[in-house]
Amino acid sequence: MPRRPRRSHNGGPPLDDYEGPPWGKGDAYIFLAWRAAHDKAWKASSQAVMLMRLERAERLGLTYEEYTLEILERGRHLSDDDADRIAEIRRARRRGRTSHFK
Repeated sequence: MPRRPRRSHNGGPPLDDYEGPPWGKGDAYIFLAWRAAHDKAWKASSQAVMLMRLERAERLGLTYEEYTLEILERGRHLSDDDADRIAEIRRARRRGRTSHFK
């Protein structure tokens, strides 16, 4: 007798049993190019840069990842004058974010 799905289950197939390539049915080149770009963007910076970003992030009430992502996406460092953007990042944190690469 098959088990009944849990209350929060959407009835879809289990994702853990997928045995195909990590790029699924899409183009492998595009997947690998995006993976390489992601790894390059999140490559560890020098210790001095990481500590500076961590200090600024904590002063603004953000995590290191949120602060670094803002630099990567917008190309600028946040400061106390960016209160609206910081509040927007904090609201997004409550909604929860998922990574497409994990």
